Amino acid sequence: METRIFGRTGAKVSIITLGGCGPGYVDQEEADKAVKLAIDSGVTMIDVAPTYGEAEKRLSPWIQKHRKHFFLAEKTLKRKAKGAFRELNQSLDRLGTDYFDLYQFHAVSSMEDLNAIFGENGAMQTFREAKQMGIIKHIGITGHSDVRVLKKAIELSDDFDTLLLPVYIGALVNPDPVNDFRDVLKVAQEKNIGVTAIKSICKGRWSKGPIYKTWYEPLNTQELIDQAVWFTLSQKGVTTYSLPCDIRLWPQIFDAVKRFKPLDNNEIEHIIINAEMNVYKPLFPE
Repeated sequence: METRIFGRTGAKVSIITLGGCGPGYVDQEEADKAVKLAIDSGVTMIDVAPTYGEAEKRLSPWIQKHRKHFFLAEKTLKRKAKGAFRELNQSLDRLGTDYFDLYQFHAVSSMEDLNAIFGENGAMQTFREAKQMGIIKHIGITGHSDVRVLKKAIELSDDFDTLLLPVYIGALVNPDPVNDFRDVLKVAQEKNIGVTAIKSICKGRWSKGPIYKTWYEPLNTQELIDQAVWFTLSQKGVTTYSLPCDIRLWPQIFDAVKRFKPLDNNEIEHIIINAEMNVYKPLFPE
């Protein structure tokens, strides 16, 4: 699998990341099959969070056995120093490791979140101290709903080595300041910030009852998954794409990656036009 330099972390990571959410909602046997498929496909990065069901428990045996193989990214929803410190140590213990390559603020969605993180007794205090101690190597920030917050964060602070955000076709079917990832990617490139993309195979919000464990309706034919994954990985500034929360979709994504070649601007425009005709919709604004 192709690898790319993950911004100023300097790490060389696979263009597909094992999203810990997938293994978090299946039993250990199914999780093991999914992780083995990822490793066999060339994946060298894991992105996990304590809120992903049993993900830390499911991944722990693999981390302990293959720690040096993986660039390991963890997250926290805590915004205050004490809570972040407690959760950081819980995650280290659950995964059986003594450090994270990357520790991220999870799902930062507003300026209030940012103010809490950087304010008095904010979680950034814990992140900086943990980095000095070597418990975490790099600091990142993630968001799902308003990319403007992420842009503001990396403009305001040089603490962030990476960011994670939705980079998917539907956002450009109806671009809005809330979902248009292009400005964020531009700033990330200028600052040499590594980018993990999510939601690549999103078609839009569920119009009927969910049939996958993703909170959005995913594309599920090989042709459409090909287009979506190639679109995401062709966006300038994107380092890697993190797999969705349903492991049943993983084989099709790995198949798409085997045949990936960067798209030119005409091909990208053609994909956006087709998506508009097939009623792809952005997740935000609602």
